[in-house]
Amino acid sequence: MTGPAYLDHAATSPMSAAVLSAYTRALAEVGNPASTHGHGQRALETLEGARERIAVGVGCDTAELVLTGGGTESINLALKGAFWARQRDAARPVLLVADGEHHATIEAVEWLRDTQGAQLVWLPLDEEGSLSPETLSEALDKAGPDRVALVSFLWANNEIGTVQDVAGLCAVARAAGVPAHVDAVAALGQVEIDFRAVGADYLSVSAHKIGGPVGVGALVVGRRAPLEPLFHGGSQQRGRSGTQDVAGAVGFSAALDEVLLAGGSAPDPDHTAALAALRDRLATGILGIDPTAVYRGATDPARRLPGNAHFTFPGCQGDSLVFLLDAAGVSVSVGSACRAGVAETSHVLLAIGLPEDEAAGALRFTLGSASTAEEIDTLLAALPTALDRARAAGLS
Repeated sequence: MTGPAYLDHAATSPMSAAVLSAYTRALAEVGNPASTHGHGQRALETLEGARERIAVGVGCDTAELVLTGGGTESINLALKGAFWARQRDAARPVLLVADGEHHATIEAVEWLRDTQGAQLVWLPLDEEGSLSPETLSEALDKAGPDRVALVSFLWANNEIGTVQDVAGLCAVARAAGVPAHVDAVAALGQVEIDFRAVGADYLSVSAHKIGGPVGVGALVVGRRAPLEPLFHGGSQQRGRSGTQDVAGAVGFSAALDEVLLAGGSAPDPDHTAALAALRDRLATGILGIDPTAVYRGATDPARRLPGNAHFTFPGCQGDSLVFLLDAAGVSVSVGSACRAGVAETSHVLLAIGLPEDEAAGALRFTLGSASTAEEIDTLLAALPTALDRARAAGLS
C-alpha cells in the first residue's frame, strides 16, 4: 500500500523541519527592527543577516533587496512602480510583456492598461514557450525604445517549465535603454539566479516555492532602476513602507540554505540532479502508460526546470484528472494555483499555439526537496484508471 503523493510543489513546497525550526524560533523573538532599543537592534541584526543570505542567493547587493509579502507583491511593485517612475520625465506608455506570463503579471499590466493609460504589447512565444531575443528586439524597434516603459518576462515558465535566455533578453533591453523585469519565482532554487550577471533591472522571487514561509518574497531593484512605491508610511525599505518581517526573512534564508550551495547562488547539484531523476522517472512512466500523452515545454533538459513535467492527455479534461488523482491520494494541478477553482483553458498552452481541445487535457507535475520515488510510483499506479475514467467522461 503506497502513501499519498504531493506533486504540486510549484504551488507551494512544504517547509522542512529545519526551516520550520528556524522560522518558529525567529517568531518567538520580540523587537521591531526599526526600534533603537536593544530588542529592536537584535531584531535588526537578525533581519540583516537573513537579508544578506537572500541577497547572495539571488546575486545582488543587500541595498538592492526589498523584502515583500510574496511573489505577487514583488511583481506588482516592479511593474506598477517602474511604469509610474518611467513617466516622470517623459511619456513612456508602452509595456512589452511576454505571452504566457503568470497571472500576477497579466492582471497587473492589464490594470495599468485599463486605468493608467499603458499601451500593452504581448510578445509571442515559440512552441516550446521561449521568447527569443530577436522577437524582443523587433518589438522594441517597432514600438520605439524611447516610448517603452518596461520589458517583463519569466525566468522560467511556471506551468511548462521552459527556461528563458534571460541574459540575452536583458542585453537586448539594456542596449535599447529600456529596463527589464524578470519574474524568477518559479526558477528560484532550480537554476542559478544571478541578478548582476544577467543584467536585469528588477527581479521577483518568493519563499514558499522553495519550502519557505507563505507570504514572504523579495524584489531586487537595481541601484539605478527607478521605482515608485505602491504604498507609503515609514519608508523602511526603498520603495516599500511597513514593519519588516524578521521571521519571514529568516525562514526564506533557511529555505535557500537547503536548495543552494553554502554561501552562494548556485543550486546544490545533488538537489537538482535528484529532481531531474525523479522528473525523468515520472515522464518515462507516463509515456509508458499513455503513449498519446504529449510532453510540453522545452525538449532540451538544460532548458527546462529539473522539477517540472507537463503533459497534455488527448481526450481528457485536466480538471477531471486532477479530481480523479486526488481521490487516489495524488495531488497535481492543471497550472498555476493562483487560478485554482477558475475553469479556463491554460493561457500558456494557448500562447504556444495549442488548440483549445488539446490544451484542455493539461496536467502539471512539479517536484521539490521532499519528493520521493515512492510518490512517483503512487502516481503511476493511479494514472491508468484516472485516464480511463476521464476519457469516458470526455471533454464536455
